Amino acid sequence: MRQPGRVAPETITIAQARRTALAAQGLARRRPDRPGARVTMAGVQRVLDRLQMLQIDSVNVLARAHLVPLYARLGPYDVGLLDRAAGRAPRRVVEAWAHEASYVPVDLFPSLAFRRASFEKEAWGNVRSVVHQHPDVVEQVREVVREAGPVTASQVHELFEHEHPRTREAWGWNWTVAKRALELLFFTGEVLPARRNAAFERCYDLAERVLPPAVLAAPTPPPGDQVRRLVEIAARAHGVATRRDLADYYRVRGPLVDRAIEDLVEEGTLRPVTVRGWDATVWAHREATFPRVVDARTLLSPFDPLVFERSRLEELFGTRYRIEIYVPAAKRVHGYYVLPFLQGDAITARVDLKADRAAGVLRVLAAHDEPGTRPDTTSELAAELGVLAGWLGLDGVVVEPVGALAAALAVATRSTGAQGPALAV
Repeated sequence: MRQPGRVAPETITIAQARRTALAAQGLARRRPDRPGARVTMAGVQRVLDRLQMLQIDSVNVLARAHLVPLYARLGPYDVGLLDRAAGRAPRRVVEAWAHEASYVPVDLFPSLAFRRASFEKEAWGNVRSVVHQHPDVVEQVREVVREAGPVTASQVHELFEHEHPRTREAWGWNWTVAKRALELLFFTGEVLPARRNAAFERCYDLAERVLPPAVLAAPTPPPGDQVRRLVEIAARAHGVATRRDLADYYRVRGPLVDRAIEDLVEEGTLRPVTVRGWDATVWAHREATFPRVVDARTLLSPFDPLVFERSRLEELFGTRYRIEIYVPAAKRVHGYYVLPFLQGDAITARVDLKADRAAGVLRVLAAHDEPGTRPDTTSELAAELGVLAGWLGLDGVVVEPVGALAAALAVATRSTGAQGPALAV
């Protein structure tokens, strides 16, 4: 029997869809953030169970991309918990190609086998081509990992530098031949990161020495079953979703997506709903809730699962968001590393943030308003920035005079003290 409030209405409004999406993402309630509150591994596990993915990105102007979604839902936490979940046996999560390179629960690994098997179509060009251009190096790198793993790409490159020196001609962050070979073996699942070192380099080892025995022994489901599981997870993580949303969560495509949706509808896991103002077919997951009120206050990483499908964000929140890291500075509209501010059930501001570790402050390089900006947005945002600064181990917040909210935010940060408990990410 379904729980009260979990029967999807036939027709809902955009506002209801938005609140449902926030509830599905674990963002419907304000975090505790109280002095003495302690986040445990159980709390981290609950978020991992809900999201089933943390996208990884190397940009560290604020904090690593995979760390911030946990902060957004848990508040200040010890990032060593995630390091332990990913880097110590028995591992709870493992790196794999999901939405992009991501941490995923270890038991999801068999359901990504179709992607690993399709490396000729799915992998980046400079990765898939190495098996044809340098098959001997691929085989030698495989043996290096077998004999010496866990090893980093720089350690492996040293063995091949004389024959294959680093060049400045190829696209792909000037990846060496050894690095390309490692990335190929990672994409196909032969090697996996056993951990990340202090420089955030992957330490590669054989998959059989990284994955738990139960995962290694698990049979590989047929591709259709793999995609069906991924689509179901995406539906649960979204609450309500279009086909594009369901496919994008794990970047799956093709007729297997449609077949998965049909199967999930037939068994009652998904139910079509009409969302007034959303010009698309929408499905609700059977576990979706439809709260009347959402009370959130948090900052969202550009790589947060609520944010990374930009058209969905615009349709549900009316917020047009683009990451401008690769845009020349003179052409940026909002800034280099901009985080939307979620207040209640609306995006009410966006801030360009930088953790200035040398000066010990969180710098707000720009603070922009949104159509949903409220009278209390700057005071709420100032309080949130103080919590974030404390989590990052910074002593305070400095607001630069850029953006429509900058002046008021500067006043608000001074009045609140804008400082939280220091944890030092």
